Amino acid sequence: MRANLTWQSKLILLVVLPFAGADAVLETNWWAGQLPWVAASVAGLSLLFAVVARRTHAATFWAAVAGLVITASTTYSTLSYPYWPWRSLLLPIVAVAVLSGLATRLGRARKQELELDEGREGRHSPQIAANLGLAMLAASPFAQSFLFDSGWFGHDPRTELLLFAIPLAALAEAAADTLSSEIGQAFGGVPRMITTLRRMETGQDGAITLTGTFAGILGALAVAAVGAWAIHGNALVFWAAVAGGVFGLIFDSLLGATFEQREWLNNDGVNFLSTGAAAAVAGTILWWAMGVR
Repeated sequence: MRANLTWQSKLILLVVLPFAGADAVLETNWWAGQLPWVAASVAGLSLLFAVVARRTHAATFWAAVAGLVITASTTYSTLSYPYWPWRSLLLPIVAVAVLSGLATRLGRARKQELELDEGREGRHSPQIAANLGLAMLAASPFAQSFLFDSGWFGHDPRTELLLFAIPLAALAEAAADTLSSEIGQAFGGVPRMITTLRRMETGQDGAITLTGTFAGILGALAVAAVGAWAIHGNALVFWAAVAGGVFGLIFDSLLGATFEQREWLNNDGVNFLSTGAAAAVAGTILWWAMGVR
């Protein structure tokens, strides 16, 4: 990470983690008073997710803690009757982690040879916040209430569930970006700069491969499918999330080729903005599809 841009990673942590932590604690307390089994299951599953991430060296200790509070907050925010925790955005978050972990391990010898391997320690807390934080914020009751009450999407009873496509698109982009990068580096061959199509060295910011891009699209499809099922979504939810995830993947490469190359953004900043772009595209598709002009 470029030392002069670490403030961006710290800013993302400051934006994401205090809100996620406070929301997770308050929601756990509220559900414990209403339906204790919901509080116990969400807290337990989120903790299990964090422990597995740490024990498998997919994340550092503090990254696992960040994943714990972000996962709990997002799960609580997307619960719907009958309140089974797995019928929320918990499952697509797990899907992102599993796909990212597998992609990171694939072709590790090749990445080590190119000095692109992240090592055995796992992801750090800013990376977790950058990849999952926007989805958590977009799924929060505050964001969802604002979007619903704004009237931009109408006031159809189905609107509340459909709006979960927005954070789902951010998760789809997080998976797409990681798979595209990790698999492209290991198996994609010589990459080309997205803006000029010139051949570049593997690992160069903004450079893409067909293999990596295809893997990223498959990742977006997988996470969107899991998420659409989990939140009782329909085809609109699925395709809005896929479109947002794929757009975010392309947007990520464009930011890498421009702002990151010029050292105006670091990788965490690029990832956070790209998940935001994915969410924005999904929201735009929902707005258009639901006939609100």
